[in-house]
Amino acid sequence: MLEKKTIDYEKVVLIGIINQEQDEEKSREYLDELEFLAYTAGGEVATRFTQKVDIPNPKTFIGTGKMEQIREYVSENDIGTVIFDDELTPAQQKNIEKILKAKILDRTSLILDIFAQRAQTSYARTQVELAQYQYLLPRLTGLWTHLERQRGGIGMRGPGETEIETDRRIVRDRIALLKKKLEKIDKQMETQRGNRGALVRVALIGYTNVGKSTLMNVISKSDVFAENKLFATLDTTVRKVVIGNLPFLLSDTVGFIRKLPTQLVESFKSTLDEVREADLLLHVVDISHPNFEEHIASVNQILDEIKSADKPTIMVFNKIDNYEHETIDEDDLVTEKTTKHFTLKEWEQTWMSRLDSKDVLFISALNKENLEEFRKKVYDSVREIHVTRFPYNSFLYPEYEEGL
Repeated sequence: MLEKKTIDYEKVVLIGIINQEQDEEKSREYLDELEFLAYTAGGEVATRFTQKVDIPNPKTFIGTGKMEQIREYVSENDIGTVIFDDELTPAQQKNIEKILKAKILDRTSLILDIFAQRAQTSYARTQVELAQYQYLLPRLTGLWTHLERQRGGIGMRGPGETEIETDRRIVRDRIALLKKKLEKIDKQMETQRGNRGALVRVALIGYTNVGKSTLMNVISKSDVFAENKLFATLDTTVRKVVIGNLPFLLSDTVGFIRKLPTQLVESFKSTLDEVREADLLLHVVDISHPNFEEHIASVNQILDEIKSADKPTIMVFNKIDNYEHETIDEDDLVTEKTTKHFTLKEWEQTWMSRLDSKDVLFISALNKENLEEFRKKVYDSVREIHVTRFPYNSFLYPEYEEGL
């Protein structure tokens, strides 16, 4: 009998701030997400610290009193890693490290570490490595001595482990080499995309962990890796899918996230070409997440940045089986009704009034709820694009009938 493998989670502490841009509630939401990121990377959160700061301390990001409180907790509880929700400057990271005598990460380095774990193909690994080196370059002075003291674990995967003696010149050379390598692969991928013929291209997009890969598996009957962790898949998967007798190409893209590191946006821009070149976007949303509307805004912002915001889009609200809402007692005349009290039906009416009703869907990919309606909408949208492009063979694809 095989022995069950247990995961050794690192004990970590999270640090967040409250300021004019993010109030206490917003800070808590960001730390919730940071905790999920830490769990995905292999960390177990022991506690969280927050502080109200209008302007971060240029030396230690947070105030000296709070820093001393954290130092005592880290020392007494044998904490090896402290993670800040905002990006630290190289000087701040070095100073905090000296005070806390622990591994110091920020949100960016944590996301980079998860990407380093998740990258499967040579292309994804090259993209991640480039982003890591770009992030590490200004931090070289303080980083190597720290790595000599403690190696491995969260934030330590990738180039840091083997390049202890690396100086800035060699790192810059490595960055230039990786950029050339990516340019070469980009050209190959561009050729591959060009060779896909006249099929309509559909791209699954959305915040990370909304169920894109699960939906991909259901639609294409393929076996794309899906897991309840952030960034379960990095590599774009493209499958030929047929609904009825209508074929099209479906791609599953990397998930988006708030505060996405600029290094990753830059490194993964060719992965986002699948989105840029798509004829139709399926924007998948986890409606069971309390902040799903903010997730939608984050995705729309990135779509705007890559000039894809005006593409035909179907909003696919997934995980309706997990949706819960707060209820108000009929006799309660004090509590004001807000969106957190909305039923699914009310959300459906809200979004159908905001958008064209034919571009809104509510489904459960996992439980296969409302998938017939989903297939019909996708079929009709793909058919419309195909018929516009090739009017002479429109007779090949009749109107959708249930059971096609």
